[in-house]
Amino acid sequence: MAVKAELKNKTEDQLADRLLELKKEQFNLRFQRASGQLENTARVRQVRREIATIKTMLGARKRTAAAA
Repeated sequence: MAVKAELKNKTEDQLADRLLELKKEQFNLRFQRASGQLENTARVRQVRREIATIKTMLGARKRTAAAA
């Protein structure tokens, strides 16, 4: 839950930057898993969920901006 509260205070540009960072991390984690070097398997799930949270927030902000 701390992640969501932290993300709510960020601007759309900051969220987009964080999304890009997470996608890069997700790629690296997939690569590590494929090569058998992944140590923290739970991080894959954390990254995936944070990406989904950011995408949801960005979508909601776009909908509210379009409605206004």
